[in-house]
Order: sequence, then C-alpha cells, then structure tokens
Amino acid sequence: MEIIDMPKLSDTMTVGTLVRWLKKEGETVAPGDTLAEVETDKATMELENFSKGVLLKHYIQEGEQVPIGAPLCAVGKAGETAPDKAPAAAQAPVIAAASTPAPAPTPVVVVPAATVSVPAATSQERIKASPLAKKVAITEGIALQGITGTGPAGRIIRADVLAALEKGVKGGSTLSLSGATYSPKIETKTFPVTALRGAIARRLTESKLQNPHFYLEIEVDAAPMETMRQTLNAFFAEHTNGETKLTVNDIILRATALALAQVPGVNASWQDTTIAQHGHVHLSFGVAIEDGLLTPVIKDAETKSLRQISAEAKALIGKARAKKLKPDEMSGSTFTVTNLGMFGITSFHGIINPPNAGILSVGGTFKKPVVNERDEIVIGHRMIVGFSGDHRVVDGALGAQFLGKLKEFLEKPSILML
Repeated sequence: MEIIDMPKLSDTMTVGTLVRWLKKEGETVAPGDTLAEVETDKATMELENFSKGVLLKHYIQEGEQVPIGAPLCAVGKAGETAPDKAPAAAQAPVIAAASTPAPAPTPVVVVPAATVSVPAATSQERIKASPLAKKVAITEGIALQGITGTGPAGRIIRADVLAALEKGVKGGSTLSLSGATYSPKIETKTFPVTALRGAIARRLTESKLQNPHFYLEIEVDAAPMETMRQTLNAFFAEHTNGETKLTVNDIILRATALALAQVPGVNASWQDTTIAQHGHVHLSFGVAIEDGLLTPVIKDAETKSLRQISAEAKALIGKARAKKLKPDEMSGSTFTVTNLGMFGITSFHGIINPPNAGILSVGGTFKKPVVNERDEIVIGHRMIVGFSGDHRVVDGALGAQFLGKLKEFLEKPSILML
C-alpha cells in the first residue's frame, strides 16, 4: 500500500487546496492517471498517480487546504484495507476551507433618509457561492437556489450564474425597488484566503514596501490603432474564417515589446549590487480570474509578429481561466502589462511585479474634444497609458523616453506590422 502525500508543485508553495477528486474510492488507477486537481499559489495543477492498483481511501475532502507532505490518499491492491486515518508518521495538520472565522467587523452603511431597511438574512446567503457569482445574481435578479455549482465542493461561480441566465432561469431579485423605498441586501461574512489570493497579497505588499515606485502617464491618440484593428479584423474575417481576431490588448503588447527593445534600460531588474538588463523581452500580462489575477508570460515577445502575439495571448488566457497554466508559463517575466480598459477604467497605476523594474497600466479609449493640426476642435479618441517604475533602476527621463516610444508605435501602428 502507498500513501500519497501533498507534493510541492511550485517553488513558493507551502500549502495546496484540494479542489476536486477525479478518482473515487474503490476506483482502479494506473500510472499516469490524474487523481485530483490541486490549487497552488500560482495555478491549479493535476496530481498524477505513479502506482497500479485501487484508490483505497481519501484522507482529504474537496476544498480543504493541506500542507506539503500531508497525506492525501492511499493506493493499494484490490481487497486491501486502508486505515481510517493516515499513518501517524505521515500526519500533518489540515486547514479546513470552511474553518470558523474570526468575527467580522460590522459594516457601516450610509443611506439617504430613513426609508431604507435591510431585510433579514435569507437562505440565499447560506448557499455556497463566490462573491462575484452573488454579485451577478443580484444584478440580474436571479435566485441562487436553483443553480448547480461547478466550482470546488459544488460552489456556485460566475459562469454558473451566466449559464443559468442564458437558459432563462429567473427568480426573486434580492434587490427591490418599490416607489421611494430602496431595500438592498448587504451581507456580512468572511471567507478563507485562497492560496492564489495569499500569494498575490504577499508579493504585492513586498513590492510596494521594498520597491520605490514612481508614476508617469501619457495620452495617446487611439484612433489610428482602432482603424488598423478594424481593417485587419475585416480582412481576417474574410480570409481566415474568423480564426484570427485582434484585440486592443494584442496591439498594446506588440507595441510594448518593440518599445522595450528600443529603450532596453526599462527591461531590467534590480539585483542589489548590479542591475540586470535583459537580452529578451519576456512580457507578462494580467488575466482576471474568479479569485484573483494570473500573469502568463509571452517569451521573446520582441521577436514575434502581431499575429503570433495575438494567438499566444489567447491561448494563455484560455489556460489561465481554466487554471491550467504551467509554472514555466508564469515565470521569467521582464516586464508586465495590465489592462483595465474593458472595465471602463480610463487611467490607473499598477504595482510592480518583481523582479520587473516597471509595469504598464492601460486604460480604455474615451472621447474628448481635441485640437487638430489645423487648430480645429474635433472629437478625439484618446487613451491614457500609465507607467509605474522602480526608481532604483529607472529614472523619470528614461521612463518618459519609453512612454514616448510606445506612443509613437501606437499612433503609427503600421510600424507594428513590420
């Protein structure tokens, strides 16, 4: 009989969350079979089996956090009996995903007049669902009671709510408006910090405290970029059966890679006694997922065409949202791009992703009056791009030079086709 322990699946991992068992107790298993999905601080990984036999016993339930080396399951011969509890020598503490939290602070809500009342807690509050899923349900007026969850331990996630909406599932809205009475439902709750959220918190806190940030921003004429994008997409729709479709983010990534190649001092890292200027642009970009943010990396981005970057970015986004990114697909970045334009944000500044010396923050395109070359006031399509720099590596003038080169490429986007 073999006791399979929680392996170390990333260099920074200390605990993992067992998301889902893929093999049941009593099921025959062979070498190479995937026993379970485990969430690390970076991604969801597959737990591989190396023995031939029968999965005799699960020692961990779905949704529990487990330290490295703790027993997960027992695999042995058919008819063999596994102990009810893991052998004492292999025992390690298990952190239940639904452990009793410390009392949460009472929220203070400021509301107009005295006509507002907060309704008593309903059964909807007790349903296991992610915060984003509940938010979407409230917005769309869908009751969670009739929705089947596909997340860990049957938890309802955003995709489940959207799927129910597409099927026409309706229910009593948890938000009611009746005349002048506005009665929102406000939840008071705590929930466990996932391995991913914990890693994000540690890294960004360290970055903000240890890296002396400074901030620049520049306004870009986004009209030429959008015109080129629409022209190319019309061509691709006709000649590639829609297989290629460029996004604004694809163009930003290509322009950033070329700008870093032109201003390589920004494509660098602080190393205490030296500054490392990197010979290639390994470009990471933010992908929002259910419980945090992942940053897959396009390696050697400066050598890749716009279409290549677009295809690779889409593949990495798909893996990120499915939590199937491999560790090497999220490591080794030399610069990071984060884009919140699709959420209606016009400008912001991100926190540097160590060991990068900078991060680019991209806002959405918006209309405003501008003065053209003939001194006429016309409607302009503008975009604000922000830069957060590590002042130990990048000075203001160098950061401005980088943004200036990026602006040139975005306003003359035909250069990006070279």
